[in-house]
Amino acid sequence: MKPKKKEGTITFKADEELTEAMAGIPNRSEFIRAAILAALDSTCPLCRGTGILTPTQKLHWERFSKNHTVEECESCHAYHLVCGAAEQPDVVRGAQGGA
Repeated sequence: MKPKKKEGTITFKADEELTEAMAGIPNRSEFIRAAILAALDSTCPLCRGTGILTPTQKLHWERFSKNHTVEECESCHAYHLVCGAAEQPDVVRGAQGGA
């Protein structure tokens, strides 16, 4: 039999508006758990959801962004990264055509 995972308790304060909005949810704990997991799954991999890059992350981003741009998709309007290296014919990739 697998040992049961240790559980922890997390509490937070909610204003009256949020409390009232959640009043009709049958299992608020499960709802909150699912919402947190969904939010964590959508967190920016660089800033980890803080919205701010550290000085060293900013240096890495600056180097990365020299060959990449953030562009808006024409069909769905979502922003995404585009590699500019594919458009540069003089960029050498792997061992193509060489020794």
